[in-house]
Amino acid sequence: MSHSRPPVTPAVRVLREQGVAFSDHLYAYEERGGTAVSARELGVHEHAVVKTLVMEDERRNPLLVLMHGDHKVSTQRLARMLGVKDVRPCDPAVANRHTGYLVGGTSPFGTRRAMPVYMERTIMDLERIYLNGGRRGYLVGLAPAEAARVLSPVLVEVGVAEATP
Repeated sequence: MSHSRPPVTPAVRVLREQGVAFSDHLYAYEERGGTAVSARELGVHEHAVVKTLVMEDERRNPLLVLMHGDHKVSTQRLARMLGVKDVRPCDPAVANRHTGYLVGGTSPFGTRRAMPVYMERTIMDLERIYLNGGRRGYLVGLAPAEAARVLSPVLVEVGVAEATP
């Protein structure tokens, strides 16, 4: 798949408009493969593959959470930090409507609807991160500081390491 041309998605347009230096990474997408598959295909540590999660509070207000691929979000901690009763993942159809992207191809850049973005604080410690570029099987590599510059996320500490099998 490396000979394919990278897609020009809303995410790519935003990155170009903002003058972000990024690299294109196409890989063979696997349904339900998650960040483990993309990390394996790119030959990078799963900790550097950052997933974009579309969540909502009890009033159905959507928000994006950027989390290390090898971590999950403590929704209780996030809800407490936000001062709401409950935070949960959006239904895939709802997430698609909010972002304009299919689940599995959700990028935090160029979403259909503007939403608050929360980024796990330790993502900023990495040299390079890999985020979805707006299509399944396509990631963009960039410096975390550039992602922060474009997204203006609130830095949070809500990650919990995933148990390894």
